[in-house]
Amino acid sequence: MTGAGVPSRVGVLGGGRMGAGIAHAFVLAGAEVVVVERDDDAAGAASARLRASLEKAVERGSTGRTVDELAQAFVIATDAAAFAGCALVIEAVPEDRELKLEGLRRVESVAIDAALATNTSSISIDDLAAGLARPERFLGLHFFNPVPPSTLVEVVIGSATDPSLVDDARDWVAALGKTAVVVRDAPGFASSRLGVALALEAIRMVEEGVSSPADIDAAMELGYRHPTGPLRTTDIVGLDVRLGIAEELHAKLGDRFAPPELLRRMVAEGRLGRKSGAGFYEWSDQ
Repeated sequence: MTGAGVPSRVGVLGGGRMGAGIAHAFVLAGAEVVVVERDDDAAGAASARLRASLEKAVERGSTGRTVDELAQAFVIATDAAAFAGCALVIEAVPEDRELKLEGLRRVESVAIDAALATNTSSISIDDLAAGLARPERFLGLHFFNPVPPSTLVEVVIGSATDPSLVDDARDWVAALGKTAVVVRDAPGFASSRLGVALALEAIRMVEEGVSSPADIDAAMELGYRHPTGPLRTTDIVGLDVRLGIAEELHAKLGDRFAPPELLRRMVAEGRLGRKSGAGFYEWSDQ
């Protein structure tokens, strides 16, 4: 499978914001993409989400193809058997170990020859690989939200990952017009560990009344040239996602990753950030 370019047929398990974004990237790179969702309602929502994303790409001039031409390059299904013939399948279901493992096993049973990847931002690759029949064909491909404009993909290597698969992954990422950062399996990898550390400290500062979210973000944007401050980024990622990663890192790395009570309270109240309309900022009109 080693060589330039993306595989001709790519599968994505899960058509939510991340899954649709990953599918978008591979469609624009020239692959035929199969997205599998849990039921007809979720499949319909995934199809609308992906088509809307591709329409924006056409409007921006990111592709010379029409929306109808791009729509011919993807299929939305509800049966994992649709992954048969895929050279690569990427799991992009919610950040829950058992849900991911169940999905990966299901894919592995039907896509016999496929390389298998997970889009996890915090769950151990080796932990997931231990439940698979072919751990050497498995690694992490951690895309960033929103996927289309993001230029980074974290390639996470498990202890059993075949080195040739890592070479393939670098080629795939390059063909998507993105940059691969290769890291070994460790709690939070590189990006989540650093990003969450900054976000948690910013949340503690809000909790302690040090400053407003807007001013804390401005300090990082203007003082350190971060394109987006840690609190606005948390809203974009989702406070529930941040909390899940923090809990994972807290369990493995200790109290420096203990989630602030403010974060727990906001998640319990449903203030999840952009996807719920409100978090540290109001998003209802965006």
